[in-house]
Amino acid sequence: MGRGAVVLLSGGLDSATVMALAHQQGYRLYAMSFDYGQRHAHELDCARALAQHAAVVEHSVVRFDLRAIGGSALTTSMAVPKDREWGATDPIPVTYVPARNTIFLSFALAWAEVLGVTDIFIGVNALDYSGYPDCRPEYLRAFEHMANRATRLTTEGGQTLVVHAPLIDMTKADIIRHGLSLGVDYGATTSCYDPAATGAPCGHCDACILRARGFAAAGVADPLVVRYQRPHQR
Repeated sequence: MGRGAVVLLSGGLDSATVMALAHQQGYRLYAMSFDYGQRHAHELDCARALAQHAAVVEHSVVRFDLRAIGGSALTTSMAVPKDREWGATDPIPVTYVPARNTIFLSFALAWAEVLGVTDIFIGVNALDYSGYPDCRPEYLRAFEHMANRATRLTTEGGQTLVVHAPLIDMTKADIIRHGLSLGVDYGATTSCYDPAATGAPCGHCDACILRARGFAAAGVADPLVVRYQRPHQR
């Protein structure tokens, strides 16, 4: 078996694809998910199911509460925007969670050091996304630069830590096509910022719209939408 890697696994489409890519590349998978007080905690059920299906070495769910900080529609009672159109020059939306990826990557860095592994995978994307500042290539390079100067593994152990973001320059359609070629079950993922109690996607938030556009461009049906529509079909 190959060397180990920590994979940030949210339960979403992108992180599921990244986990499949890391597996394809021969890594031993250590999946890390976060229960941070998010309103869409259904994603954790998806993450657990994905990790179990992928037979990861270990799946760690780290718990902390970003509701104490607030500032986001995902950690407060603030309304999630629906059916909006946006462009590259628009303000960062209220679904941005302050410093979330920095916090997530810091936990992944700590676990990587304990495990003695030097590879971290994250499913951020800088093309089909909502404009979050912590999904950009320059941010990831900065974090990687810091990480290689902040741990015993790198400063004393002589190792080089790499933050892998293999989806960073891919369209959502390309991500979906690639994931399907790797056997990713997108029916087991979630993308919605405001799902129903059953996990059914709202179909109107930014994440749902990006997902729908991706599947349409890829020319395939979204199995998640099919699954939740089927009970209502006659």
